[in-house]
Amino acid sequence: MEYFDRHQGGENAILVHLTLTNMTDPDDLEEFQLLVDSAGASQKAIVTGTRSKPDAKFFVGTGKAEEIAELVAEHEADIVIFNHSLTPSQERNLERLVKCRVLDRTGLILDIFAQRARTYEGKLQVELAQLNHLATRLVRGWTHLERQKGGIGLRGPGETQLETDRRLLQIRVNQLKAKLDKVKQTRSQGRAKRQKSDIPTISLVGYTNAGKSTLFNRLANENIYAANQLFATLDPTLRRVNWTGLGAVVLVDTVGFVRHLPHELVESFHATLEETLEADLLLHVIDSSREDMHEQIDAVKNVLSQINNDVPVLNVFNKIDITGEPPHIGYSEENTPNRVYVSAHTGAGIDELTLAVQQLIAGHLQSYQLVLPVNLAQAGKLLNELHQLDVIDSLNYDDNGQTLVTVNISNAKLLQLLGQYQIQPEHVLSDANVKRLVPRLEPFEKAQKEKQIQAFGYDPDVWLGGDF
Repeated sequence: MEYFDRHQGGENAILVHLTLTNMTDPDDLEEFQLLVDSAGASQKAIVTGTRSKPDAKFFVGTGKAEEIAELVAEHEADIVIFNHSLTPSQERNLERLVKCRVLDRTGLILDIFAQRARTYEGKLQVELAQLNHLATRLVRGWTHLERQKGGIGLRGPGETQLETDRRLLQIRVNQLKAKLDKVKQTRSQGRAKRQKSDIPTISLVGYTNAGKSTLFNRLANENIYAANQLFATLDPTLRRVNWTGLGAVVLVDTVGFVRHLPHELVESFHATLEETLEADLLLHVIDSSREDMHEQIDAVKNVLSQINNDVPVLNVFNKIDITGEPPHIGYSEENTPNRVYVSAHTGAGIDELTLAVQQLIAGHLQSYQLVLPVNLAQAGKLLNELHQLDVIDSLNYDDNGQTLVTVNISNAKLLQLLGQYQIQPEHVLSDANVKRLVPRLEPFEKAQKEKQIQAFGYDPDVWLGGDF
């Protein structure tokens, strides 16, 4: 039996990309090259080919494997990177032949994630994913470690080095899972606090390099790192912002996705991805300038389905400054937007995006005129809240000193604000507007409403309470 040491990696890389005719969703060569650039490798040569199915021994076939070995020797390459998932035996066979380190697509993405992780949680998640991936590659990867040595001073405890490595790896995996469980509990507490205070959460999801972080910076007036590279942002970022017509919302920027995202990453980043499950709305940021836009959309939907997402989604078609598409809102039905066309880079379409989010979260906006008497309790706080929401269309005063405020706001939001400050609608609205605002109830519905008021001491459909 031949024993060997795993080769160390380097920066000079030979790239290998096969077109498999039986694959319905093939990997993209251009995206593969961007991944290699993101990892910091120097591309010396690209080997391409076509097969009906992978070769069991080398994945690429004997002739192509020998061609790769010749290129490694010619360019003095340190590593061969495949745009495919390799089995441990295929990696081992290839390394024996090419005499350098061999890395598959999963290992490449894990390496990029390891470079980009900055927060404590991100580093834990990446390390867990790497160890889960490495666990399958310990077997016979360092086969010489299994040899038992005899003689004085060489007898050990009966456990081979490989067995020791497996045991230590499993201990570390258990430790990481325990730490991530604590992180998950902390996140759950934070989400519970936001939900209790009735603050909506909006999460940005999408394919990597679609412009999520640029849009996040535009909406939150932030300056988080954004670059034209894959996985520029890894760690989730949360910011509390004042959204026109909604008030305070929590905006979340999440990790980007790619086609065939490694299963280890989906599992390890589940705590982060749960932020999308607890959101009130997902903004699916799409790079509308790419020819493979629909494939990228399907890749994001696939990852969301893996975490059982059922949160409403608004498709945000980004980069209209490249496509020339005018900014506008698309509707699936009346008052229900399902897509918006924007440019996060130039800011075009941001007003349309704001309106679409208002309609999805708060409902259809309507115009109301409020008359706030001078002696009305809480009138000042209500007026201040309307200013914070940025929903005031006009503000005047009549001869009696009453404040006349015209607002564009949803019925549900106006009802909530009046209930929050214990103001009866008929005290500040005309009879016609009260009928528009308060739904007309049948006799049996009125009886049910009275029972609710008796049980709660207030109308639960109006008085929502809490700090907003």
